Amino acid sequence: MATDFATEIHELRSTFSQIEAVTDPTRLKARIAQLEEEAAAPDLWDDQENAQAVTSQLSQANSELERVTRMGARIDDLEVLVELGTEGEDEDTLAEADAELTKLKTDLAAMEVRTLMTGEWDERNAVVTIRSGAGGDDATDFAEMLLRMYLRWAERHGYGTKVLDTSYAEGAGIKSATFELNAPYAYGTLSVEAGTHRLARISPFGSADKRQTSFAAVEVIPQIESTDHIEVPESEIKVDVFRSSGPGGQSVNTTDSAVRLTHLPTGIVVSMQDEKSQIQNRAAAMRVLQSRLLLLKKEQEAAQKKELAGDIKASWGDQMRSYFLYGQQLVKDLRTGYEVGNPQIVFDGDLDGFIDAGIRWRRAEQKAAEHA
Repeated sequence: MATDFATEIHELRSTFSQIEAVTDPTRLKARIAQLEEEAAAPDLWDDQENAQAVTSQLSQANSELERVTRMGARIDDLEVLVELGTEGEDEDTLAEADAELTKLKTDLAAMEVRTLMTGEWDERNAVVTIRSGAGGDDATDFAEMLLRMYLRWAERHGYGTKVLDTSYAEGAGIKSATFELNAPYAYGTLSVEAGTHRLARISPFGSADKRQTSFAAVEVIPQIESTDHIEVPESEIKVDVFRSSGPGGQSVNTTDSAVRLTHLPTGIVVSMQDEKSQIQNRAAAMRVLQSRLLLLKKEQEAAQKKELAGDIKASWGDQMRSYFLYGQQLVKDLRTGYEVGNPQIVFDGDLDGFIDAGIRWRRAEQKAAEHA
């Protein structure tokens, strides 16, 4: 059946106009001009942390504007290609147009997902922590598999990551790991991955070839910014220093450079050991602690509002995905129903389908709550 290009292009333009309305290229251009002015300041690098933030924001804003501009140009080019193929009755040109139409639909759908991220912190970078749960060696091995999965996903997209802390298990895998994700809408994107992940497989660590179920928790928080003003008095923090270590407990540092911060009022504990000095580890730990306290504050405010409204629900993130590595090979999201029959490609970082489905599901849940 011949492609109805007129209808398809009309639908593409309709979707693109909605994306433009949310992205607001005029606002983006003004933002870029402001950041370029800040980046040109002669004393910019007197404050390296601020300089890095400015240059990173400028790069992200330019990339965002380029994505929108390029998408509009691609739709225009498709229309011209269709006209040439139709007027010349050129089947090869029309086949090329059909292939480009398919690519445009996929890329436009990905851009549309971005417009669904309207949360207060969705545009921010993210701090991701993975912790092993029940399941012994299988759980710690699973936690390491998840860490690799997210780092591979970020690598596929060219996103910057930095591992801040890794606590290795005595046997296989890791007890926990924390990393930063530096990317446009990093928090809004990966926050749908928060929750409990479950792995079912024949354990490679047992001799009875029995099925083993193990668990790992994923926590995603927005990265703190200088404008957040989260004050943490020194009197509320217990500081412990210890020696950084690698897999199997082998020392990788001869000094006590690793830092553990305990926030006494809440019991929140943050450890950092992947930086070279104690000062750097303490600064990194403080940033993560502040981020967690900021998120905790907002969660408490939201819980209070729900309690006043008589609408208390369990966290949507719990038991959110199952990975089956025996019998029927399958990875299935328990919230959205999205599934993939090849677990290996998922563990190799092919997560976009799960993430997009999660973002759409979350937005639908938010809309339902707004109209309840």
